[in-house]
Amino acid sequence: MKNSSFYLWVIVLLSMVLGFMIGSNQQLVQNVTRAPLNGNQKLNQFMRYLDRYYVDQIDTDSLATAVIQDLIERLDPHSFYIPKEELARLNENMKGNFVGIGVSFFMVEDTVNVVRVLPGGPSKTAGILAGDRILIANQDTLYGKQLSSQDIVNTLRGEESTEVNLDLYRPSSNEKFSLRFDRAAVPITSVESYMIEEGIGYIQINRFAETTKKEFQMAITNLKSKGMSKLILDLRNNPGGYLEAAEAIADTFLSEGQAIVTVESNQGERETTYATSNGEFEDGLVYVLINRESASASEVVAGALQDNDRAWILGQRSFGKGLVQQQMPLGQQEAIRLTTARYYTPTGRSIQRPFDQGKQAYYDEVRERYHSGEMADSEKIPQNDSLAFTTPNGRTVYGGGGIVPDIYLESNATLDEEWSNYILRSNLINHFVFTELDQRREDFEEINREDFIQQPLFEEQRWMNALEKYIAEEEVPLKLQDTNLASVAIQSYLGLQLFDEATRLSILHRQDEFVQKALDEIKKRPLD
Repeated sequence: MKNSSFYLWVIVLLSMVLGFMIGSNQQLVQNVTRAPLNGNQKLNQFMRYLDRYYVDQIDTDSLATAVIQDLIERLDPHSFYIPKEELARLNENMKGNFVGIGVSFFMVEDTVNVVRVLPGGPSKTAGILAGDRILIANQDTLYGKQLSSQDIVNTLRGEESTEVNLDLYRPSSNEKFSLRFDRAAVPITSVESYMIEEGIGYIQINRFAETTKKEFQMAITNLKSKGMSKLILDLRNNPGGYLEAAEAIADTFLSEGQAIVTVESNQGERETTYATSNGEFEDGLVYVLINRESASASEVVAGALQDNDRAWILGQRSFGKGLVQQQMPLGQQEAIRLTTARYYTPTGRSIQRPFDQGKQAYYDEVRERYHSGEMADSEKIPQNDSLAFTTPNGRTVYGGGGIVPDIYLESNATLDEEWSNYILRSNLINHFVFTELDQRREDFEEINREDFIQQPLFEEQRWMNALEKYIAEEEVPLKLQDTNLASVAIQSYLGLQLFDEATRLSILHRQDEFVQKALDEIKKRPLD
């Protein structure tokens, strides 16, 4: 009996101790949560609780990523999360080069077909030609497996100076052969240029990357050596990039001391960038082409030249992005691009569109410009008189919704017609041209580049018949209503595959209303 009483007391005491320990632990958690915490502390504390106390094992890394993505969705439309799958591609695009063998290719059925051998890459030196098939790379068979294009890219790219062994097949000579060479940096150009007419140069900037300033300076120097005194600067469909590159481009045209852009930080601090005395084209006539896809750094350049009365802006209202982002790492494989500042053009205007109706409405607004009638009538562009500013020469410019051109190019095209035009200038037509060219390369072996540019499409009807068949077989949603536009599109991609990007542009510009309008305006306006 005494033993039973003793054990009973032991059990009671143990229960009290355990209860005290558990109760104390719970009280500890309660006490911590009563302390005042800011947002960062709350999130950190929550993640610690999950690690220490949650009943099941969870992947806190994935959970943290989901939380970050949800938070970013609640911010402005231009802050976003970059997963590891996208980070390398975005970085190399902005860096201006990638490490690989230097070819562009299409997967035709189950085989890697070389479309172009990129200038400045190791494949050019090694002797690879357009039309070659890459069968094996470093003992990895690439044909007959239904591999994705990304699978091929992952195999052909790698670290700089690493060796790659290729087994290839060349249909033109019906031979198999092997090549061994090192991977190297291959340029991803952001600037294309050529003399469009005597005295008139053309420069296209497709993005503002690390290499853009250098590429642009080389283009300006080259065109000036060929007698350029007037310039068409094409910023259409340019989504932006590095602000520093945009400032350097604007500096090319502005005189020393003229304002380029003012950036306002999240602390309200303002810093203005001014032009230097190093401008290489401060006096020549300049026309800048923009459209609704010209955004960010493109608008910085267009706004700086418009507000300083340095250039005529031609085209359609730009996108309307007046925010500045910085890319910040989340570990080694992920990152975020976070909006950290606003920018203002030299007259003091912000061209940022409102986004208080949500991200979807914000991005839909660009497409809605067709339904509002703005694309066909500049009078229907929404403008707020309270956001009107005046340039030194007395021109009125507006903030709040992109850059409005000085010379508006009206378009009566429907969305369906715009879609057809987009298809004709897309990579789909590039693929079609390759499949046709690949069957009869011998027809183009002796052709001269200048003759090719000046003459109409060789055997045009044969190409058009082949395109109609291709569209039907691939079930492409395209109606060939404008055969002239289709012919120019085919010849432009043929020029790209036979020669280079400048050839493609010079042919494409025959049917380009923006470029043709700029040429008309340039010829009417004498140099100041």
